[in-house]
Amino acid sequence: MQIILLEKVVNLGGLGDVVKVKDGYARNFLIPEGKARRATANAIEEFKARRIELEKVQAEKLATAQALGEKLNGSVIDISQKAGVDGRLFGSVTTFDIADALARKGHAIVKAMVRLPAGPLKTVGEHAIEVAPHTDVVTTVTVRVIGEAA
Repeated sequence: MQIILLEKVVNLGGLGDVVKVKDGYARNFLIPEGKARRATANAIEEFKARRIELEKVQAEKLATAQALGEKLNGSVIDISQKAGVDGRLFGSVTTFDIADALARKGHAIVKAMVRLPAGPLKTVGEHAIEVAPHTDVVTTVTVRVIGEAA
C-alpha cells in the first residue's frame, strides 16, 4: 500500500515521504496512530497545503523530547526486586517497571520509549539502558537493581 508519512517513522522515512508498506502495517498501526495516510492524489494535495503546519508540530515535539532527554541524561533510578543469594532476580525488571519508576520521578515516559537491547534485566547491579522520547533523541539512564531478601 502506498502511504504518505505525516511524521518521521524509524526505518521507514521522514515527514512527507511516500513509501510502500505492507497493508496490515498501514491499516493496523500507521493510519490509526495518525502517522500516515493513504497516498491518494487528494491526500498528497492536502498534505502539501498542510506541510508547514505539520513541520511546526514535529519541531515542537522534537524540542519537548530534547528537553526531556536533557533532564533524563545521566539520571539514576533504583528498582528493588526479590533476589536470591547469587544475585539473580526471581523475576525481571522490564520496560514497564523502568517506565513506571521514571513516571514516579515526574518524567513523562511510557514503556515504548524504554529500550532494553539485551532483554529484561535479570541480575542485581547497575545497568545502562536507553530511553528514546523521540526517534531523534536517545538518552542513557542508569538503572540500579537492588535485591531484596526472598
